[in-house]
Amino acid sequence: MPAATEWPGKVVLVTGGAQGIGKGIAQAVLEAGGNVLIGDLDAEAGKACLDEWKVGDRAAFLVLDVAKEASVKRFVGTALRRYGRIDGLVNNAGIAGPENGPLERLEWSEWKRRIDTNLGGTFLCCKHALPALRESNGAIVNISSSRAHQSEPDTEAYAASKGGIVAFTHALAISAGPVRVNAINPGWIVVDEWRKPSARRKPKLSAADHAQHPVGRVGLPPDIGALAVFLLSSQAGFITGENITMDGGMTRRMHYV
Repeated sequence: MPAATEWPGKVVLVTGGAQGIGKGIAQAVLEAGGNVLIGDLDAEAGKACLDEWKVGDRAAFLVLDVAKEASVKRFVGTALRRYGRIDGLVNNAGIAGPENGPLERLEWSEWKRRIDTNLGGTFLCCKHALPALRESNGAIVNISSSRAHQSEPDTEAYAASKGGIVAFTHALAISAGPVRVNAINPGWIVVDEWRKPSARRKPKLSAADHAQHPVGRVGLPPDIGALAVFLLSSQAGFITGENITMDGGMTRRMHYV
């Protein structure tokens, strides 16, 4: 864990930060001692986070649509007005469901919606936060997916958006240095208990669900949060342009029928 003395006063923006993996990342930043502004389309979920965390001014929420540039500009501007600086950006917001149906029946509008949100949102947030990150010598963590490297049928739009984030990450790392830019590829992360209270439920998992992972269990949002906090910290100061898969070893397992 990065030294706690490094985090007081630091400000991290987390998109899609009110539920699931994003909430796990935001909570990890707060536990490390930093401040966090979460952006999310779901205002109910955002308010619930602030009520749950009870950290006062160290956490704030703003409704955010990462596919709309005006919304992104407002999000970044709010962070600067409220805290005066930005030290980290985590691009987590996106359309999570990977299935798009047979490609022959996939509408152009649905393809664009997934690309514009998952990949375009990452671009827009980096574009508008980068000047402040240059001033603070900050860092960016983009959330991609293990599906950037392997696929199930009928997931082309999601896979393309997440693969695009991987390529965007290493390209921006070269352009934006010394601002560091890295990506995390989560595997199976169970978020049922990390949703807003009205949607929260106990996950239904079998022994086989856990056992198929070499580490012996499925992943949880705090797993991704811990890695994100490390990548944002000075302990990762010599790491940039990397794409780190965090999936309990699933993509390293050979599968034969």
